[in-house]
Order: sequence, then C-alpha cells, then structure tokens
Amino acid sequence: MDNRRLILLLVFSFSLIMLWDAWQRQSLPKSAAPAATAVPSVAASAGIVPAPTLPVTGGNGVSAAVPATASIAVPGVASVKIKTDLYVADISSQGGDITRLELVRHPDTEDKSKHFVLFDNGEKHIYQAQSGLIGEGLPNHKTLWNFASGDQALKDGEQQLEVRLEASAANGVKLAKTFVFHRGSYQIDVRHEGATPGSHAYYQFTRDGKPAEGQGSSMMMGVTTFTGPAVFTEVDKYQKVEFADILKTKAKFAQKADNGWLAMVQHYFVTAWLPPAGTAREFYMRKIGEDLYSTGVILPVAADGKSSVSLYAGPQEQDKLEKIAPGLDLVVDYGWLTVIAAPLFWVLGAIHKLVGNWGWAIIGLTLLLKLAFFPLSAASYKSMAKMRVLTPKLVKLKEAYGDDKQRLNQEMMALYKKEKVNPLGGCLPVLVQIPVFIALYWVLLGTVEMRNAPWLGWITDLSVKDPFYVLPLIMGATMFIQTKLNPTPPDPIQAKVMLFMPIMFTGMFLFFPAGLVLYWTVNNMLSIAQQWQITRLVEAGEKK
Repeated sequence: MDNRRLILLLVFSFSLIMLWDAWQRQSLPKSAAPAATAVPSVAASAGIVPAPTLPVTGGNGVSAAVPATASIAVPGVASVKIKTDLYVADISSQGGDITRLELVRHPDTEDKSKHFVLFDNGEKHIYQAQSGLIGEGLPNHKTLWNFASGDQALKDGEQQLEVRLEASAANGVKLAKTFVFHRGSYQIDVRHEGATPGSHAYYQFTRDGKPAEGQGSSMMMGVTTFTGPAVFTEVDKYQKVEFADILKTKAKFAQKADNGWLAMVQHYFVTAWLPPAGTAREFYMRKIGEDLYSTGVILPVAADGKSSVSLYAGPQEQDKLEKIAPGLDLVVDYGWLTVIAAPLFWVLGAIHKLVGNWGWAIIGLTLLLKLAFFPLSAASYKSMAKMRVLTPKLVKLKEAYGDDKQRLNQEMMALYKKEKVNPLGGCLPVLVQIPVFIALYWVLLGTVEMRNAPWLGWITDLSVKDPFYVLPLIMGATMFIQTKLNPTPPDPIQAKVMLFMPIMFTGMFLFFPAGLVLYWTVNNMLSIAQQWQITRLVEAGEKK
C-alpha cells in the first residue's frame, strides 16, 4: 500500500470535515429577536409586571444594592439625539441611558446603506449602557432625568460635545449626569456630580444573550466567536464569562480590584467601562429577565461628590485598543489558534501599511509564508517528483504482487529504500498549511479591519464570500493542476479520489471568505511554479 498517499488522503479528508462543519454553521439562519417579542420580556423584568428575585453573581458586596431591573421606554419618556463624527446616539430621560448607538463609519451587516447599530432598544436586540447611584432616594437607571437641552450635534471645529442631564435626590439635592463625546474617539466620558461622598455609583451593560451578527456563529471546528461579558484585572488577566454560566450563577471572574475594566464583547465590536486607575471597584453580573443580563462595575463616589468613567463603544481595532487600556486588545477573538493568528495579523497589518489594501496584504503575506517554508516545500516537492518517476515501477510491482498485499508492501518499501525516496515527504506542505489556513480563517472572520475591506473589482468585502464565485473557480483550477503534477497513485480508486478532491474543495470554498480563497489560490499558484520546476529538474536528471 502507498502509505504516503493514504496519509495525504486522510489529511485532505480531515480538512474537508472542518470546512464542511464551518460551512454548515455559516449557513444557519440568524437568530435576531424582533422587537415585538423582545420588549415584553424586558417589560416583565422592568417592573411593569412582577419580576422574580434574581441572584447576583459576584454580588456579595455593594453590587447587591444595584436595581435588578432593566430600563425601557414607557409613555412620557423623552430622548435626545446626539450626532458626532463617529456616532448617532439616543439618550433616554429614563435613567439617562444610552439606548441606541449607531457607528456612522461602519455599515450594517445586512443593509450597507445603513449604519451599524451597537446599542439597540429592541429593533434587533436589547443592549443598553446604563448608570446610576446606589442609595436610598438617589437617582438610578430607572429615574426620570431632565435634559439641559435638546438634540445636539458636534459642530465643525469643535473637539467635544457635552450632554448634561439633571435629577433630584429624595432630599431635594440636585444631581447631574454628563456625557462627553470627543471628536475622532470612540471613548465617551460619563460623569456623575453632586452625590453624597462615601456613596457609590454603578455603570452597567444590559444585553440579551444573542450574537449580534450571523458570521459570529460560523467558526471552524464548532467553535464560535465569543459573545458576552469579560473582565480584566492585572492579577487575574482576561476572563470571559458565558451567559449560560451567569444563568446558572456559576460565573467565575475577579470581583474586586483597584484596577481593570469590564466589557461586553461581540463579533467585531466591543463596549467597555474603563474606570480610572487606582480606584477600588467591584464587578458584578446577573440575569434580570428572560434572556436578559446585566453586568457592571461599582465605584465609590469621591470626596467632591463626583464619579467618572470612560465608556468605549466601537470596533475591535487592535492597535488602538491596546493603547486605551491594558489588555483591552484581548477582546479580539482568534479562537484556539491565537498563537499563530496573532502574529499573522501583525504581519498583515505591517504589509497593509505599505500597500494600503488588505487584499494585496494577503498576497504579500502568502509570498512571505512561501519564502519561510521554501526549504521544506522544496524537499517535499523533490520527494514527490521522485515518486512521480517511480510510479511506473510501482505499477509493475502492483501487477506482479497485487494478490499478495504483504509481499507488495515489502517490495515497495525496498524500492523506496533503494531509490532513497521518502514516501511521506510530500505530506509536509499540506500539514504545514492546515494550521496557517485555519488561523487565517479566524483572522479574516474575527478582525474588524477585514470587515467590508475591498480588494479589487468585484471583491468589495474580503470577509465574506466572492459574490460571483470567480476566486473559488480559479482556486479549483489551480488545485487540479497541482493534482496532475503529483505522482499518480497506483491504486485506480485512490487516483480517482485525488482527482475528485479539487471539485469537492471548490464546492466548499464557494462559501468561504474571499480573502481566504485569495490566500489559498495564490499559494497554489506559487506551489505550482515551484513544483513544476523541481519536477522538471528531477525528471531531467533521471534521463541522463
């Protein structure tokens, strides 16, 4: 038996299984809840109808006093619209919550003519940024606040825009909540003023448990991009928490620290409360309704009656996140191949700075990888070329000893030893490519930089499939050429299977990101050139 061919077949079959699994997941329908079904569940938790007492994860301290209900719009509640160079935001008078936030530089996933909606008040999701004060008679995210002014927009030449809301405590003391939007920044300052020194302020996200985008649930090997809360501290580092663990009150995360942040992570985007360094803080998470969760951080009010944090709400741009707060860049989800994917993206980013296009950056990365593995590939292709020369001899052996499998294997191994050929040598390029292939898959689907990134012509988004299937067909053609350059297996059935592999892979690649197909196609072209040259030299040497 040709062991080299058997192993090669197993490797390709394994790859096919992974591709099939990812394709199946990518084809699943999206699970966005419409507003008509989302609002009643929130209403139950908001106190419009009785809500049960719900446990608090990490709530052994002050967090137990945070109101365990969500804030939703009710008759008579007003809102103001804020427009900046990056946002279109709705701030509600009920709680002073940010109930809707559009990212004007990022198009919607389904309708490119619309902005992507991050915070949402029920159109597709329940997802809000809430804050308030803890204490009897102090305003919280259920209190009605008064606006100092109406709709506002960041004007040309202005670097920041302040939005002020006011409310009264039970003792008649006036308190204020202020949002400060900055030009060119996805960070929003949130400040409470007038609180009693020694009291506490809380800042939380209330969100349903559904992933924001269909692509977020289409990852390789049954692993999905993470959707849910995360906590980072210097001691415990980055800790992701599944919604299911919050539901079961089994969530494990750092609960108290004097550093770190709390985030809500989803595919491509993240929101995070970033308290000032050196301030004591308590993190908490809890279920507050049907498929509805709150996760937040509590801070002590300073002696001057103020409490302030920075709210990040925007894309997971790694080079910017790592500058905003320690560990914030860890929210980018590369799955189980982070050790390969992270360096790949770093190299991609470096090339992109030179060429200015992610498609050409992928081609540049492919060239660099090919150069890095050139010696290994050369040795493997040389082995395959020698196997190609030996094919007629192997066929004769099969004809002579086809009825005696043990003798056939002995004669084949003797021939390999005599000709100094390693029958497994040709498998190495494939084995090396598989982890790189999967890691690049994660990079293309997990990094927001690839979202809506064009290459040329009809390829307007490298993170989704080729709309006209041109690249997959070219990839299939190059794979077929490679197959013809390989030595023909002595077994006719095995030979037919190998010829059928390009057809199967082409069918799978029809549904994969264009950037990934581009990488595989260019890699195939370079491999064809290298393999053809080595095969030509080996065959010429055998004829002498």
